Amino acid sequence: MPFEIVRNDIVNMQVDAIVNTANPRPVIGAGVDSAIHKKAGEKLLQARMKIGDIEFGKAVITPGFDLDAQYVIHTAGPLWNGGNHEESKILASCYRESLTLAKKYHCQSIAFPLISTGSYGFPKSLALQIAIHEISAFLLENEMLIYLVVFENESFVLSEKLFQSVSSYIDENYISDKIFDEYGVANIERIHLDSRRFRQYDYQNMKMSSSLNDDDKTEFNSDVLSDWLESLDAGFSETLLQLIDRSGKKDVEIYKKANVDRKLFSKIRNNKNYRPSKPTAIAFALALELNLEETKDLIGRAGFALSHSSKFDVIVEYFLINRNYNIFELNEVLFAFDQPLIGVS
Repeated sequence: MPFEIVRNDIVNMQVDAIVNTANPRPVIGAGVDSAIHKKAGEKLLQARMKIGDIEFGKAVITPGFDLDAQYVIHTAGPLWNGGNHEESKILASCYRESLTLAKKYHCQSIAFPLISTGSYGFPKSLALQIAIHEISAFLLENEMLIYLVVFENESFVLSEKLFQSVSSYIDENYISDKIFDEYGVANIERIHLDSRRFRQYDYQNMKMSSSLNDDDKTEFNSDVLSDWLESLDAGFSETLLQLIDRSGKKDVEIYKKANVDRKLFSKIRNNKNYRPSKPTAIAFALALELNLEETKDLIGRAGFALSHSSKFDVIVEYFLINRNYNIFELNEVLFAFDQPLIGVS
């Protein structure tokens, strides 16, 4: 998945570059800055001193020294001063400048903290929106694995309006007791779907087979089953490609919007029997901006269903009903409610 929100300590991320929320002056600040310098060793400060001051919203790069990352990208985030001093504009620039440097140095992966939300006091919900916007805009034009690293739950805050709206929908629709948990709701629903298709093709003949002897029953049932399997609807991969053609958009537009990388999409395109994970199947439904029923049909071809006994499914349904196809915003919500993210293969 090109973009993922993870809970971790950023100094432990094994990526090409990690981003440091640096002090504008070449000194060691608090929080993330202090932790990165501690693990990287004293050579990092020496390299930072050679560079000198950093303008707010700008970024510079140094080696990672004792870090797992090859590089550290230092960016000077804004101090929050009420929101009327271009703080949002400066913060957005921090992400853009950092990503531009990572691309220049041929980084294939990068990890960001939620810049300026610590001692600099930038509101976390607004900072999150800016981070998601800049990262998603970059990924529409570029290939890179990007992580937004959250150290603790308190560091990650959705907007109050979105959180309350989703929470209300969950309260109204989520069924905590899973009636079919022993077998899996998705499998039960799929079995019922396939059973209806089976009856559609030759149900009467199957009933008639009860009057045949054992040898005839085996042969007859085998023929009916073979005919039924040949008559099944197109699978997930074939249907997906047809939907992309129908949309008039290029493959790259769809898989990027789905937060899926090129290698995974190539596997799907080249294997008509490819069976994706449920999050990946849903990711493509969102990228194609399918409605709820169309989404159920598409993911059903991969053997999945949406159920009110799954909080993950209820949140996805909320976005579909509200025609919000922004996969990055959906992932924000899923992360906040401790659910798997969309686009994971």
